[in-house]
Amino acid sequence: MSTSLARRQPLGLRIALYAFVVIWLILAAFPFLWTLWGSFKVELDFFSLSNWTDALTGPRTEAVYGKPFTGAGYEGAWVQEEFWRAVLNTSIVCFCVVCISLTFGTLGGYALSRSGYKYVFWLLIIALIFRALPQITLVSGYLQPFFAWNLWGILPTTIIVLVAINQPFTLWMLHSFFTKIPIELDESAKVDGCTQFQAFRHVIIPVMWPGVITTGLFSFLLAYNDFAVAAMLLSEENRTMVPAIAAFLGTTQTEGNVMFAVAAVVSATAPLFVLVMFFQRQIVSGLTAGAVKG
Repeated sequence: MSTSLARRQPLGLRIALYAFVVIWLILAAFPFLWTLWGSFKVELDFFSLSNWTDALTGPRTEAVYGKPFTGAGYEGAWVQEEFWRAVLNTSIVCFCVVCISLTFGTLGGYALSRSGYKYVFWLLIIALIFRALPQITLVSGYLQPFFAWNLWGILPTTIIVLVAINQPFTLWMLHSFFTKIPIELDESAKVDGCTQFQAFRHVIIPVMWPGVITTGLFSFLLAYNDFAVAAMLLSEENRTMVPAIAAFLGTTQTEGNVMFAVAAVVSATAPLFVLVMFFQRQIVSGLTAGAVKG
């Protein structure tokens, strides 16, 4: 039916639609592609004020390195400034945040979705209000005890805070997915001899998997892109990627290296493209249909 409908559309309309999609994709991808291209140039080319085409041809890059492209930015960021440490720290933080958030979120969301008490609604509203608060106001409350207990600057403290900030959103999202799963599945599993937890583990979770992946992806993005929490709670040697990139830019008191930051931005952004492409079916399924069909 959709094929016949497409055939009935005027040729001019189809061309306009395709042209719009192509233009939109170019505009959406241009910032990343431009940054990727510029990461292989020197700063005077990529940020040239006299002639923007220097970013394309790279005359100063060729004068310095003998070719219009150079990997000096990546070498400086990864080797000289040890950006790989920030990547490792980010991986640890993201893995722990996702695992802890999903563990408590699935258990809590399932329990709330199967509860018949009226306080469930108010618990979810309170969780939503807590999630809507600015992160900086929440982080400030953790500073005093972390300093007093000598826990500031290490990864576990950041993981705890990010889980606390992310848990209300995870709980709300997973609860909405669980409510779309018929309670008859639980009852059927119990009739077959399963306990409540066995029904949850062996029956509900396999059906719920697209929703878990979708929620896990959002939890990952929260930890991956976080700046405020990591910048306030982590020491210099334990920085994650986003604060490390900001450090490359320098401040009014310290000189930075912009091309290190450009190379690090590309290094941090590329995995997100791969992740979204790899999980695109699960993401679309989880966002559009929840966890069940039919």
